[in-house]
Amino acid sequence: MHSFHYQNNQLACESVRLQDLAESYGTPLYVYSSHTVTDHFRRLDRALGELAHEICYAVKANSNLAVLRLLAAQGSGFDIVSGGELYRVMQAGGDPGKCTFAGVGKTQDEIAYALHSGIYSFNVESESELRTIDNVARTMDRKAPVALRINPDVDPHTHHYISTGKSENKFGISIDRIMEAYDLAASLPGLEIRGLQMHIGSQITEAEPFAQAVAKVLPLAEALKRRFPLEFISIGGGIGIVYRGSLESGDAVWWHEGEARHALTIEQYVQAIAPPLRRLNLRVLLEPGRFLVGNAGVLLTRVLYIKRALEKTFVIVDAGMNDLIRPALYDGYHEIVPVCRQPGAGTEVVDVVGPVCESGDFFAQSREVAQVAEGDLLALMSAGAYGFSMASTYNSRPLPAEVLVSGAEHRLIRRRQNYADLIAAELEAEEVEA
Repeated sequence: MHSFHYQNNQLACESVRLQDLAESYGTPLYVYSSHTVTDHFRRLDRALGELAHEICYAVKANSNLAVLRLLAAQGSGFDIVSGGELYRVMQAGGDPGKCTFAGVGKTQDEIAYALHSGIYSFNVESESELRTIDNVARTMDRKAPVALRINPDVDPHTHHYISTGKSENKFGISIDRIMEAYDLAASLPGLEIRGLQMHIGSQITEAEPFAQAVAKVLPLAEALKRRFPLEFISIGGGIGIVYRGSLESGDAVWWHEGEARHALTIEQYVQAIAPPLRRLNLRVLLEPGRFLVGNAGVLLTRVLYIKRALEKTFVIVDAGMNDLIRPALYDGYHEIVPVCRQPGAGTEVVDVVGPVCESGDFFAQSREVAQVAEGDLLALMSAGAYGFSMASTYNSRPLPAEVLVSGAEHRLIRRRQNYADLIAAELEAEEVEA
Protein backbone atom coordinates (compact mmCIF):
# COMPACT_ATOMS: atom_id res chain seq x y z
CA MET A 1 0.00 0.00 0.00
CA HIS A 2 1.18 3.50 -0.74
CA SER A 3 0.14 6.98 -1.81
CA PHE A 4 0.90 7.10 -5.55
CA HIS A 5 -2.19 7.37 -7.74
CA TYR A 6 -3.61 8.98 -10.85
CA GLN A 7 -5.61 12.20 -10.59
CA ASN A 8 -7.17 13.22 -13.91
CA ASN A 9 -4.61 10.99 -15.65
CA GLN A 10 -1.72 12.73 -13.87
CA LEU A 11 0.36 10.54 -11.55
CA ALA A 12 0.58 12.09 -8.09
CA CYS A 13 2.37 11.43 -4.83
CA GLU A 14 -0.15 12.14 -2.10
CA SER A 15 -1.54 15.49 -3.35
CA VAL A 16 1.43 16.59 -5.47
CA ARG A 17 1.65 16.00 -9.22
CA LEU A 18 4.86 14.25 -10.23
CA GLN A 19 5.02 16.23 -13.46
CA ASP A 20 5.26 19.44 -11.43
CA LEU A 21 8.12 17.99 -9.40
CA ALA A 22 9.99 16.92 -12.54
CA GLU A 23 9.60 20.41 -14.02
CA SER A 24 10.80 22.04 -10.79
CA TYR A 25 13.75 19.78 -9.98
CA GLY A 26 14.62 18.00 -13.23
CA THR A 27 15.19 14.32 -13.89
CA PRO A 28 16.28 11.76 -12.89
CA LEU A 29 14.51 12.49 -9.61
CA TYR A 30 13.66 10.40 -6.56
CA VAL A 31 10.33 11.23 -4.91
CA TYR A 32 9.24 9.83 -1.54
CA SER A 33 5.88 9.78 0.23
CA SER A 34 6.17 10.60 3.93
CA HIS A 35 2.69 9.21 4.58
CA THR A 36 3.62 5.81 3.18
CA VAL A 37 6.72 5.55 5.40
CA THR A 38 4.93 6.50 8.60
CA ASP A 39 1.83 4.44 7.74
CA HIS A 40 3.88 1.28 7.24
CA PHE A 41 5.77 1.86 10.49
CA ARG A 42 2.56 2.41 12.47
CA ARG A 43 0.80 -0.59 10.92
CA LEU A 44 3.67 -2.90 11.81
CA ASP A 45 3.91 -1.43 15.30
CA ARG A 46 0.18 -1.91 15.88
CA ALA A 47 0.16 -5.44 14.50
CA LEU A 48 2.82 -6.50 16.99
CA GLY A 49 0.37 -5.47 19.70
CA GLU A 50 1.39 -6.19 23.27
CA LEU A 51 4.46 -8.20 22.26
CA ALA A 52 7.38 -6.36 23.85
CA HIS A 53 9.21 -5.09 20.78
CA GLU A 54 11.40 -2.47 19.13
CA ILE A 55 11.35 -1.68 15.41
CA CYS A 56 14.89 -0.86 14.24
CA TYR A 57 14.78 0.54 10.71
CA ALA A 58 17.52 -0.87 8.45
CA VAL A 59 19.30 2.32 7.43
CA LYS A 60 20.96 0.74 4.38
CA ALA A 61 17.60 0.67 2.56
CA ASN A 62 17.37 4.47 2.37
CA SER A 63 19.69 6.63 4.44
CA ASN A 64 18.54 10.15 3.56
CA LEU A 65 18.52 12.31 6.70
CA ALA A 66 14.92 13.40 6.10
CA VAL A 67 13.75 9.78 5.94
CA LEU A 68 15.70 8.93 9.10
CA ARG A 69 14.27 11.98 10.85
CA LEU A 70 10.76 10.94 9.83
CA LEU A 71 11.24 7.51 11.41
CA ALA A 72 13.01 8.83 14.51
CA ALA A 73 9.93 10.99 15.13
CA GLN A 74 7.85 7.78 15.15
CA GLY A 75 10.08 6.37 17.90
CA SER A 76 11.99 4.02 15.60
CA GLY A 77 15.28 2.43 16.51
CA PHE A 78 17.87 1.82 13.81
CA ASP A 79 19.80 -1.13 12.41
CA ILE A 80 23.18 0.12 11.17
CA VAL A 81 26.00 -1.60 9.29
CA SER A 82 28.71 1.07 9.33
CA GLY A 83 30.07 3.96 11.31
CA GLY A 84 28.79 6.27 8.61
CA GLU A 85 25.23 5.04 9.10
CA LEU A 86 25.53 5.64 12.86
CA TYR A 87 26.72 9.17 12.13
CA ARG A 88 23.73 9.72 9.83
CA VAL A 89 21.29 8.45 12.45
CA MET A 90 22.66 10.80 15.10
CA GLN A 91 22.68 13.74 12.68
CA ALA A 92 18.99 13.01 12.02
CA GLY A 93 18.18 13.05 15.75
CA GLY A 94 18.05 9.29 16.18
CA ASP A 95 18.96 7.76 19.53
CA PRO A 96 22.23 5.75 19.40
CA GLY A 97 20.93 3.88 22.44
CA LYS A 98 18.30 2.38 20.11
CA CYS A 99 20.83 1.29 17.46
CA THR A 100 22.05 -2.22 16.73
CA PHE A 101 25.30 -2.52 14.78
CA ALA A 102 25.37 -5.42 12.30
CA GLY A 103 27.80 -6.49 9.58
CA VAL A 104 30.60 -9.02 9.19
CA GLY A 105 33.49 -6.55 8.84
CA LYS A 106 33.35 -3.88 11.53
CA THR A 107 36.66 -2.03 11.86
CA GLN A 108 38.28 -1.17 15.19
CA ASP A 109 37.61 2.54 14.54
CA GLU A 110 33.92 1.82 13.91
CA ILE A 111 33.69 -0.30 17.07
CA ALA A 112 35.28 2.46 19.15
CA TYR A 113 32.97 5.09 17.60
CA ALA A 114 29.89 2.97 18.33
CA LEU A 115 31.00 2.33 21.93
CA HIS A 116 31.70 6.02 22.49
CA SER A 117 28.28 6.88 21.05
CA GLY A 118 26.50 4.40 23.35
CA ILE A 119 24.79 2.02 20.92
CA TYR A 120 22.40 -0.59 22.27
CA SER A 121 24.19 -3.68 20.95
CA PHE A 122 26.67 -5.10 18.46
CA ASN A 123 25.30 -7.97 16.39
CA VAL A 124 28.44 -10.12 16.28
CA GLU A 125 29.10 -12.36 13.28
CA SER A 126 32.20 -14.40 14.29
CA GLU A 127 34.42 -15.45 17.18
CA SER A 128 37.22 -13.28 15.76
CA GLU A 129 34.95 -10.26 15.93
CA LEU A 130 34.14 -11.05 19.57
CA ARG A 131 37.83 -10.86 20.43
CA THR A 132 38.31 -7.61 18.54
CA ILE A 133 35.34 -5.93 20.24
CA ASP A 134 36.63 -7.17 23.61
CA ASN A 135 40.09 -5.67 22.92
CA VAL A 136 38.65 -2.30 21.86
CA ALA A 137 36.28 -2.17 24.83
CA ARG A 138 39.01 -2.95 27.36
CA THR A 139 41.25 -0.30 25.81
CA MET A 140 38.42 2.19 26.36
CA ASP A 141 37.70 0.81 29.85
CA ARG A 142 34.15 -0.08 28.80
CA LYS A 143 31.87 -3.07 28.51
CA ALA A 144 30.61 -3.69 25.00
CA PRO A 145 27.03 -4.98 24.71
CA VAL A 146 26.83 -7.89 22.28
CA ALA A 147 24.35 -10.25 20.67
CA LEU A 148 25.62 -13.11 18.54
CA ARG A 149 24.10 -13.60 15.12
CA ILE A 150 23.05 -17.16 14.52
CA ASN A 151 22.87 -18.62 11.03
CA PRO A 152 19.87 -20.98 11.24
CA ASP A 153 20.45 -22.55 7.78
CA VAL A 154 16.94 -21.73 6.54
CA ASP A 155 16.20 -21.17 2.85
CA PRO A 156 14.20 -17.93 2.55
CA HIS A 157 13.23 -18.63 -1.10
CA THR A 158 14.50 -15.26 -2.30
CA HIS A 159 17.22 -14.12 -4.72
CA HIS A 160 20.56 -15.69 -3.80
CA TYR A 161 22.23 -12.26 -3.60
CA ILE A 162 19.92 -11.26 -0.72
CA SER A 163 19.74 -14.60 1.09
CA THR A 164 21.64 -14.43 4.39
CA GLY A 165 20.40 -17.30 6.57
CA LYS A 166 21.77 -20.38 4.79
CA SER A 167 24.92 -22.20 5.86
CA GLU A 168 26.67 -21.18 2.63
CA ASN A 169 26.22 -17.46 3.34
CA LYS A 170 28.94 -15.31 4.94
CA PHE A 171 26.65 -14.09 7.72
CA GLY A 172 26.38 -15.29 11.31
CA ILE A 173 27.66 -18.23 13.32
CA SER A 174 26.41 -21.72 12.51
CA ILE A 175 23.78 -23.15 14.82
CA ASP A 176 26.02 -26.02 15.89
CA ARG A 177 28.75 -23.63 17.10
CA ILE A 178 26.69 -20.87 18.64
CA MET A 179 26.72 -22.17 22.24
CA GLU A 180 30.51 -22.42 22.15
CA ALA A 181 30.67 -18.85 20.85
CA TYR A 182 28.50 -17.62 23.73
CA ASP A 183 30.82 -19.36 26.19
CA LEU A 184 33.70 -17.46 24.60
CA ALA A 185 31.79 -14.18 24.88
CA ALA A 186 31.09 -14.84 28.56
CA SER A 187 34.82 -15.41 29.19
CA LEU A 188 35.93 -12.09 27.68
CA PRO A 189 36.00 -9.30 30.30
CA GLY A 190 35.25 -6.46 27.86
CA LEU A 191 31.91 -7.91 26.74
CA GLU A 192 28.39 -7.89 28.14
CA ILE A 193 26.00 -10.44 26.63
CA ARG A 194 22.75 -8.71 25.82
CA GLY A 195 20.86 -10.76 23.23
CA LEU A 196 20.60 -13.17 20.30
CA GLN A 197 20.17 -12.15 16.66
CA MET A 198 19.26 -13.70 13.32
CA HIS A 199 18.30 -12.49 9.85
CA ILE A 200 17.57 -14.93 7.02
CA GLY A 201 17.32 -12.61 4.02
CA SER A 202 15.45 -9.88 2.20
CA GLN A 203 12.32 -9.59 0.02
CA ILE A 204 10.72 -12.70 1.54
CA THR A 205 7.12 -12.97 0.37
CA GLU A 206 5.79 -15.88 2.40
CA ALA A 207 5.46 -16.49 6.14
CA GLU A 208 6.86 -20.01 6.28
CA PRO A 209 10.61 -19.17 6.22
CA PHE A 210 10.13 -16.75 9.12
CA ALA A 211 8.14 -19.31 11.11
CA GLN A 212 10.70 -22.00 10.34
CA ALA A 213 13.61 -19.83 11.47
CA VAL A 214 11.91 -18.83 14.72
CA ALA A 215 11.00 -22.45 15.47
CA LYS A 216 14.56 -23.58 14.79
CA VAL A 217 16.15 -20.92 17.00
CA LEU A 218 13.62 -20.97 19.85
CA PRO A 219 15.02 -23.98 21.78
CA LEU A 220 18.49 -22.47 21.58
CA ALA A 221 17.20 -19.11 22.81
CA GLU A 222 15.54 -20.81 25.76
CA ALA A 223 18.78 -22.62 26.63
CA LEU A 224 20.81 -19.41 26.34
CA LYS A 225 18.31 -17.54 28.48
CA ARG A 226 18.84 -20.05 31.30
CA ARG A 227 22.62 -19.52 31.21
CA PHE A 228 23.05 -15.84 30.28
CA PRO A 229 21.21 -12.59 31.09
CA LEU A 230 19.54 -12.12 27.71
CA GLU A 231 17.43 -8.99 27.22
CA PHE A 232 16.28 -9.45 23.64
CA ILE A 233 16.05 -11.63 20.57
CA SER A 234 16.36 -9.92 17.20
CA ILE A 235 14.64 -11.69 14.32
CA GLY A 236 15.97 -9.38 11.60
CA GLY A 237 13.93 -7.97 8.75
CA GLY A 238 13.16 -9.23 5.27
CA ILE A 239 9.41 -8.63 4.85
CA GLY A 240 8.85 -8.46 1.10
CA ILE A 241 6.94 -5.81 -0.82
CA VAL A 242 4.93 -5.79 -4.04
CA TYR A 243 6.93 -4.82 -7.12
CA ARG A 244 4.43 -5.97 -9.75
CA GLY A 245 0.96 -4.45 -9.97
CA SER A 246 -1.20 -1.85 -11.62
CA LEU A 247 -2.52 1.64 -10.99
CA GLU A 248 -6.29 1.86 -11.03
CA SER A 249 -7.80 5.19 -12.03
CA GLY A 250 -9.08 7.13 -9.04
CA ASP A 251 -7.76 4.61 -6.53
CA ALA A 252 -5.61 6.36 -3.94
CA VAL A 253 -4.07 3.11 -2.73
CA TRP A 254 -2.48 0.98 -5.40
CA TRP A 255 -1.97 -2.77 -5.27
CA HIS A 256 -4.28 -3.03 -2.26
CA GLU A 257 -5.88 -6.23 -3.53
CA GLY A 258 -2.67 -7.35 -5.23
CA GLU A 259 -0.81 -7.15 -1.93
CA ALA A 260 -3.30 -9.42 -0.24
CA ARG A 261 -3.03 -11.98 -3.03
CA HIS A 262 0.63 -11.90 -3.90
CA ALA A 263 2.65 -10.50 -0.99
CA LEU A 264 3.13 -11.32 2.64
CA THR A 265 0.80 -9.17 4.71
CA ILE A 266 1.72 -7.76 8.08
CA GLU A 267 -0.96 -9.86 9.70
CA GLN A 268 0.37 -13.10 8.19
CA TYR A 269 3.91 -12.20 9.23
CA VAL A 270 2.96 -11.41 12.83
CA GLN A 271 0.74 -14.49 13.09
CA ALA A 272 3.73 -16.63 12.06
CA ILE A 273 6.25 -15.21 14.53
CA ALA A 274 4.40 -13.76 17.51
CA PRO A 275 3.01 -16.78 19.45
CA PRO A 276 6.35 -18.59 20.02
CA LEU A 277 8.17 -15.32 20.68
CA ARG A 278 5.58 -14.31 23.24
CA ARG A 279 6.24 -17.55 25.14
CA LEU A 280 9.97 -16.82 25.11
CA ASN A 281 9.31 -13.65 27.12
CA LEU A 282 12.20 -11.64 25.70
CA ARG A 283 12.08 -8.23 24.08
CA VAL A 284 11.79 -8.72 20.31
CA LEU A 285 13.74 -6.54 17.89
CA LEU A 286 12.75 -6.31 14.22
CA GLU A 287 14.90 -4.75 11.49
CA PRO A 288 12.66 -3.88 8.50
CA GLY A 289 14.05 -1.69 5.75
CA ARG A 290 12.49 -2.31 2.35
CA PHE A 291 9.07 -2.87 3.93
CA LEU A 292 9.00 0.66 5.36
CA VAL A 293 10.40 2.63 2.41
CA GLY A 294 10.32 0.46 -0.73
CA ASN A 295 6.85 1.35 -1.98
CA ALA A 296 7.24 4.89 -0.63
CA GLY A 297 9.51 6.04 -3.46
CA VAL A 298 9.62 6.39 -7.24
CA LEU A 299 12.33 7.36 -9.69
CA LEU A 300 11.19 9.84 -12.34
CA THR A 301 12.95 9.77 -15.70
CA ARG A 302 12.43 11.43 -19.07
CA VAL A 303 12.45 9.69 -22.45
CA LEU A 304 15.38 10.93 -24.52
CA TYR A 305 15.08 8.84 -27.67
CA ILE A 306 13.05 6.07 -29.27
CA LYS A 307 15.39 3.75 -31.18
CA ARG A 308 13.78 1.21 -33.48
CA ALA A 309 16.31 -1.51 -34.30
CA LEU A 310 15.82 -4.57 -36.48
CA GLU A 311 14.69 -6.88 -33.67
CA LYS A 312 13.87 -4.53 -30.81
CA THR A 313 12.60 -1.10 -29.90
CA PHE A 314 14.59 0.76 -27.26
CA VAL A 315 13.14 3.48 -25.07
CA ILE A 316 16.23 5.42 -23.98
CA VAL A 317 15.73 7.43 -20.79
CA ASP A 318 17.91 9.86 -18.82
CA ALA A 319 18.16 7.63 -15.73
CA GLY A 320 20.75 4.88 -15.72
CA MET A 321 21.98 1.87 -13.79
CA ASN A 322 24.07 4.25 -11.69
CA ASP A 323 20.82 5.83 -10.43
CA LEU A 324 18.96 2.54 -9.85
CA ILE A 325 21.07 -0.61 -10.03
CA ARG A 326 18.57 -3.25 -8.88
CA PRO A 327 17.57 -4.44 -12.40
CA ALA A 328 21.23 -4.79 -13.46
CA LEU A 329 22.46 -6.24 -10.17
CA TYR A 330 19.89 -8.96 -9.56
CA ASP A 331 17.24 -8.58 -12.22
CA GLY A 332 15.04 -6.52 -9.90
CA TYR A 333 11.63 -5.68 -11.30
CA HIS A 334 10.14 -2.18 -11.22
CA GLU A 335 6.78 -1.28 -12.69
CA ILE A 336 7.22 1.44 -15.34
CA VAL A 337 4.25 3.75 -15.88
CA PRO A 338 3.66 7.08 -17.66
CA VAL A 339 3.50 10.16 -15.46
CA CYS A 340 0.90 11.65 -17.80
CA ARG A 341 -1.48 8.90 -18.85
CA GLN A 342 -3.07 9.12 -22.30
CA PRO A 343 -6.58 7.57 -22.35
CA GLY A 344 -6.85 5.01 -25.10
CA ALA A 345 -3.10 4.85 -25.69
CA GLY A 346 -1.78 1.51 -26.82
CA THR A 347 1.09 -0.56 -25.52
CA GLU A 348 4.36 -1.71 -27.04
CA VAL A 349 6.96 -4.35 -26.21
CA VAL A 350 10.24 -2.51 -25.67
CA ASP A 351 13.50 -2.41 -23.75
CA VAL A 352 13.69 0.56 -21.38
CA VAL A 353 17.37 1.44 -21.14
CA GLY A 354 19.62 4.18 -19.82
CA PRO A 355 22.58 6.16 -21.21
CA VAL A 356 25.36 4.34 -19.30
CA CYS A 357 27.93 2.54 -21.46
CA GLU A 358 27.05 -0.96 -20.27
CA SER A 359 24.77 -3.58 -21.83
CA GLY A 360 23.49 -4.18 -18.30
CA ASP A 361 22.11 -0.62 -18.19
CA PHE A 362 18.42 -1.47 -18.47
CA PHE A 363 15.24 -1.14 -16.43
CA ALA A 364 13.09 -3.53 -18.47
CA GLN A 365 13.70 -5.95 -21.31
CA SER A 366 11.07 -7.14 -23.79
CA ARG A 367 8.34 -5.70 -21.58
CA GLU A 368 4.93 -4.48 -22.65
CA VAL A 369 4.57 -0.86 -21.51
CA ALA A 370 2.43 2.09 -22.48
CA GLN A 371 3.43 3.70 -25.76
CA VAL A 372 5.58 6.77 -25.16
CA ALA A 373 7.14 9.58 -27.15
CA GLU A 374 10.40 11.45 -26.80
CA GLY A 375 10.12 13.95 -23.96
CA ASP A 376 7.55 11.93 -21.99
CA LEU A 377 8.02 11.32 -18.28
CA LEU A 378 8.07 7.81 -16.82
CA ALA A 379 7.93 6.65 -13.21
CA LEU A 380 9.85 3.61 -12.00
CA MET A 381 7.70 2.49 -9.11
CA SER A 382 8.70 0.97 -5.76
CA ALA A 383 12.16 2.56 -5.88
CA GLY A 384 12.33 3.84 -2.30
CA ALA A 385 14.58 1.04 -1.04
CA TYR A 386 18.05 0.29 -2.39
CA GLY A 387 17.61 2.97 -5.04
CA PHE A 388 19.47 6.12 -4.13
CA SER A 389 21.33 4.34 -1.31
CA MET A 390 23.07 2.15 -3.93
CA ALA A 391 23.49 4.91 -6.52
CA SER A 392 26.90 5.91 -7.84
CA THR A 393 28.56 8.45 -10.10
CA TYR A 394 29.64 5.82 -12.62
CA ASN A 395 30.36 7.38 -16.03
CA SER A 396 30.84 10.63 -14.05
CA ARG A 397 27.08 11.09 -13.89
CA PRO A 398 26.00 13.40 -11.02
CA LEU A 399 23.74 11.86 -8.39
CA PRO A 400 20.03 12.73 -8.74
CA ALA A 401 18.03 14.96 -6.45
CA GLU A 402 15.58 13.67 -3.83
CA VAL A 403 12.22 15.19 -2.83
CA LEU A 404 9.96 14.36 0.12
CA VAL A 405 6.20 14.88 -0.19
CA SER A 406 3.85 15.38 2.73
CA GLY A 407 0.24 15.93 1.74
CA ALA A 408 0.14 18.95 -0.58
CA GLU A 409 3.64 20.06 0.45
CA HIS A 410 7.00 19.00 -0.87
CA ARG A 411 10.62 19.88 -0.18
CA LEU A 412 14.00 19.16 -1.65
CA ILE A 413 15.91 16.84 0.71
CA ARG A 414 18.99 16.41 -1.45
CA ARG A 415 20.09 18.75 -4.21
CA ARG A 416 21.21 17.36 -7.53
CA GLN A 417 24.97 17.02 -7.84
CA ASN A 418 26.76 19.20 -10.37
CA TYR A 419 29.98 18.56 -12.26
CA ALA A 420 32.05 20.41 -9.67
CA ASP A 421 30.73 18.04 -6.98
CA LEU A 422 32.12 15.10 -8.93
CA ILE A 423 35.72 16.22 -8.39
CA ALA A 424 35.36 18.18 -5.12
CA ALA A 425 37.09 15.49 -3.02
CA GLU A 426 39.87 14.76 -5.48
CA LEU A 427 43.41 16.12 -5.16
CA GLU A 428 45.81 16.97 -7.93
CA ALA A 429 49.26 15.36 -7.65
CA GLU A 430 50.92 18.63 -6.68
CA GLU A 431 48.37 19.15 -3.90
CA VAL A 432 49.12 15.68 -2.49
CA GLU A 433 52.86 16.38 -2.54
CA ALA A 434 52.34 19.71 -0.82
